Formats: sequence, C-alpha cells, structure tokens
Amino acid sequence: MASKEARVRELETLMQLPDFWDKNEQAQKVIAECNKLRAWTVPYQTLNKKFQDAKVLLPEAVELEDSSFVKELLEELKTVETGLADLEIRRMLAGELDDKNCYLSINSGAGGTEACDWALMLSRMYQRWAAKKGWKVEFIDAVEGDVAGLKSITFRFSGDFAYGYAKAEKGVHRLVRISPFDSNAKRHTSFASVDVSPEITDDIEINVRSEDLRIDTYRASGAGGQHVNKTDSAVRMTHMPSGIIVSCQAERSQIQNREACMKMLRSKLYEMEVLQREQALRVLGGEKKEIAWGSQIRNYVFQPYTLVKDTRTKVESGDINGVMDGEIDDFVNAYLKEYG
Repeated sequence: MASKEARVRELETLMQLPDFWDKNEQAQKVIAECNKLRAWTVPYQTLNKKFQDAKVLLPEAVELEDSSFVKELLEELKTVETGLADLEIRRMLAGELDDKNCYLSINSGAGGTEACDWALMLSRMYQRWAAKKGWKVEFIDAVEGDVAGLKSITFRFSGDFAYGYAKAEKGVHRLVRISPFDSNAKRHTSFASVDVSPEITDDIEINVRSEDLRIDTYRASGAGGQHVNKTDSAVRMTHMPSGIIVSCQAERSQIQNREACMKMLRSKLYEMEVLQREQALRVLGGEKKEIAWGSQIRNYVFQPYTLVKDTRTKVESGDINGVMDGEIDDFVNAYLKEYG
C-alpha cells in the first residue's frame, strides 16, 4: 500500500503542474491511473484512521467504565474488519479487465415458459445486486418469452470493478421449484445461462473486418413495451469467425444500435483474447484450479426445501428470498477468494 500511496503523491504533483493539460490524452491517462490507485489508498487510509483512533480510545473507555462508549468503539472495530475484508476481496481483482464496466446477458435454457420465467427472476436479482453495489444499470436488449418471462436480456453495469465482481456469475444457473405454470403442481427443473463481458475503452484497438459480420435488423419492442417504434431500428450483429452474436434495441435509431453492437462485439473479442492469454499463463504457472465458464455453477432450490448452493465453492444459503433480492455477495466473494 505504501508504494500505491507514493505513486498517488507523484501523480498529484504532476497534475498540479501548469502545463499539465497541454497534452490532453496524456493528462487523461494520468488522471485515470491516479483515480484507480485512490480507489485503494483512500479506503485504506480511512480504515487505518478509524483503527488508530479506536486503539487509543478503547483503553481509556474501559478504564472509565464507559460501557456505551466501549460498545460504540467495538462496533467501529467491526466496521474496520468488514472494510479490510472488502479490500482483501478487491485485492483479488487485479486482472487486466477487472476494473472495467461490463455487459451481463441472461439466456433462458431448457424448460420452456418456466425457463423464461427463471431468466426474468435472475434479471431482477442482478438488477437488485447491482443497485446494492451502487452501480448504474442500463437496459440494452431483451426478447420476451412467448407466454411469460424473458428468452434473453442484456444489461450494462457501470461502477467500480463491475466486471471483476460480475464475472463470478458466468455459467449455468439451475432452478428447482413447483412451477406456477403447471396445473398439476409438479416440481420442474429449469436452466438459464449468464454471460458477462467487459466494456473496453476506446484506447484498446480491436479490428473487426466488415466481411466477417452479418448484420440483421428487426422491430424494436423492449422489455415492458418500452422503446416501441414502427421502424426496424433494433440490430443483431453476428461475428462469423468466432460465432459471437450481440444485439441492441435500447437506442432510438438503427445507427446508434449498430454502434452499441459494435462496442459490445469488440468487448467480447478482446475478452476472448485476454482470457486465452491468461489461460496460457495459468498452464505455464501450474494453476491448480480450472475456471470452467460454461458449466453449471449454482443451484436454486425452492421446493421441497429452500437452498442456494454454489457448485464451485460449496458456499450455500437457506435464505433464498434474500438471494433473489440481490444478496449474492457471499457467493461472489467466495469465488474471488478461490479463483481470483
């Protein structure tokens, strides 16, 4: 942490120079680096000050037998402990892409209407989780189910280390419950897949050849009837060599939706390149654990008992309502500790 603090002081000195803004592009890079480091140093300095204050005041409060003040200081130490645990988790987010914003997509799997309803339930869970983390959530694209729910939906999450945290959710999510769509009240098993990709910045160059693309347009509808219009403004873009498909209907014009699709496509291609590089390094370094993105990662059981269990980390919770309300940090943090 001392090296980070020293670097912040060095960058802040640069930013105070009278000719700092003469080279705008270079200045922006300095500011970005400084903000990235401050995201570590400021919370650490705050926690350290709280700890030092409590360390000085607690013996005095005990000596004076001021029980209420002792209780207050002990609560303060608990917040310090929690803050340090959060910083420890963030220490795992040192990957090249972890500090980026991200796109999160949910696709219903086997199970028909029940699977579409499961995709809708997951979309609500992730929106609530993102809100709890203070991220901005933007709707990008959605395809509604034939009867209920969603066949697919894509969001953009903007916030500190959005991709670093959200990447823990990549994979297949399995639901077991008595289906409200079954008149015989039988238990059903449904699946939905979650994909997460980072949003890359303009300074990263990814060349996409026009001849490698197939572009389709269709009528935009939007979740809940939003953005309804009478033109084929929605865009679906297929990258033929990789098989990657992206779509967007959030913008008002076809041109804007094409630009958004291209941004998502470039992000997915860059992520693929980085992950391949990291996998090669893991092989060379003898990494013990394998990260299998496409496998089933979590089971959500509503009946005959309530249990959410992560198949990778074995972390589980009986509070299924809390989980569906966005309380998934225990699963995410356990994943980062084990695989981060």
